[in-house]
Amino acid sequence: MNFPDHTVEKIGGTSMSRIHELRDTLIIGDREAAALYHRIFVVSAFGGITNLLLEHKKTGEPGVYALFSNDDNDHGWLDALTRVGTAMAKQHDTVLENPADRALAEDFVRDRIEGARSCLYDLRRLCSYGHFRLSSQMMIVRELLSGLGEAHSAYVTTLMLQRAGVNARFIDLSGWRDETDCTLQERIEGALRDVDLASELPIVTGYAQCSEGLMQEYDRGYSEVTFSNIAALTCAKEAIIHKEFHLSSADPALVGPDAVRKLGHTNYDVADQLSNMGMEAIHPNAAKILRQSKVALRVTNAFEPADPGTLIDEQPTETPAVEIVTGLNVVALELFEQDMVGVKGYDSAALEALRRHNVRIVSKSSNANTITHYVETSLKIVRRVVSDLEAAFPSANVSARNVSIVTVIGRDLKGLKAFSRGICALEEADINVIAAQQLPRNVDIQFVIPRDAFNDAVQVLHAALVGTSGVSKLQRAA
Repeated sequence: MNFPDHTVEKIGGTSMSRIHELRDTLIIGDREAAALYHRIFVVSAFGGITNLLLEHKKTGEPGVYALFSNDDNDHGWLDALTRVGTAMAKQHDTVLENPADRALAEDFVRDRIEGARSCLYDLRRLCSYGHFRLSSQMMIVRELLSGLGEAHSAYVTTLMLQRAGVNARFIDLSGWRDETDCTLQERIEGALRDVDLASELPIVTGYAQCSEGLMQEYDRGYSEVTFSNIAALTCAKEAIIHKEFHLSSADPALVGPDAVRKLGHTNYDVADQLSNMGMEAIHPNAAKILRQSKVALRVTNAFEPADPGTLIDEQPTETPAVEIVTGLNVVALELFEQDMVGVKGYDSAALEALRRHNVRIVSKSSNANTITHYVETSLKIVRRVVSDLEAAFPSANVSARNVSIVTVIGRDLKGLKAFSRGICALEEADINVIAAQQLPRNVDIQFVIPRDAFNDAVQVLHAALVGTSGVSKLQRAA
């Protein structure tokens, strides 16, 4: 499947809540006739809807899925599903101005919400007989619920654009009432097979039902995986992610909006380092798909459509520079054993314990008798890992404490002396450096600091390294 000279563009959930604003700028703007087309838009659910359907991404507050999985016969998930329908109606009433369009959207929500309600209720009743295990169906339930949000936002966006005179086409990859079993590639190819990009604007759901199971593999990163697969399969000239902010040299809330600069151009190596620090320009698996397909990625500010944003490709930089300072709160898990020297098994046992408890490793360091893993999880889960390691190595000293990693990242850091300059800057600011490391590839430097010094460390390193790292005044102004 190869569409000539087109882009595949994704709009995130926060931006989707303002899609009626983007209609007149990003999507239509001053475009007319054929200029409106040759684009495929992949949309996330409206902001907050997926939190209500699953669980809140940051606070963990239970949504329909979490309540259903822990149902103790009070059927709280039924009320939660009703709240989802109400929230969806509020969103599309904001976006749609025409009463007929609102009525169509209301019917769409009613069909999907009530269909999901009947499905979950029947599943719960079926599993009450004991021969069927609800636990074996929960990932399918998660997939079903996830698809509701994207289907709603894509349908509403299609109605809105059609009312504005755009020949928009709703492409539903969610598999609603579809009995066929197909792969992700087959799902995408089947849905886009007869689309005419010269005269139609496909609005595609970010969730795609497929035999691989996107939620099981990528959880809430599924929409970017769908987006990247569409870009790769259709041989897009560029994949574009529209966010509500520019990809900048640091968090503007920490260092000030006047101090940060837009990256403008970087590569997939930097994008991977950002993902590792929890600052995802794109899901690492989605980036892998685009990189292997030789499709360049552009990250833009959706509300500044005239700005080209930041291009991410495979090109090396001509001038070594620190491009971004970011970081992450982590737990330092330290395994010390005096008799570790020359003995195999300690490292593999630690990794197995972390894998068993599904703990993500951000970074790692070791010496003759100590192995330290910096992990992203709660202390509660780390305590379980500590307990496992103490049982495996009774004479070892296993400890855990909250710290932060602040990372300096760039396509090429050679010759900048960023490591020593960063250490000096932190010491001058009276910030204690617990540990620091720079790998030979020279794309990132990690400084481990006390957690309460995180904000100050980002500010100090950004001031010391970004402003004088070979970036011209013109680049900073951009």
